[in-house]
Amino acid sequence: MDHEQATRNQRYWRRTRRLTGWLLCVWALVCFGITFFARELSALRFFGWPFSFWVAAQGALLVFCGIVAYYAWAMGKLDQETEL
Repeated sequence: MDHEQATRNQRYWRRTRRLTGWLLCVWALVCFGITFFARELSALRFFGWPFSFWVAAQGALLVFCGIVAYYAWAMGKLDQETEL
């Protein structure tokens, strides 16, 4: 493997780790942050549970699906740029 290929591989993995780190931060914020503060918004009940927990759970699911879709798109774009 030549020096140029090694440099390209290092740049690829650095960008991959950075993207994964940012998306893990978003995941943690949604998973723990929104559901923690949902308790403060519980004025209405829905099937015995506070309505805010239902909204937080469904919103978190949508965000998680968005994270997966964005990761697939971004990695596809990165793969095309790097031509691995």
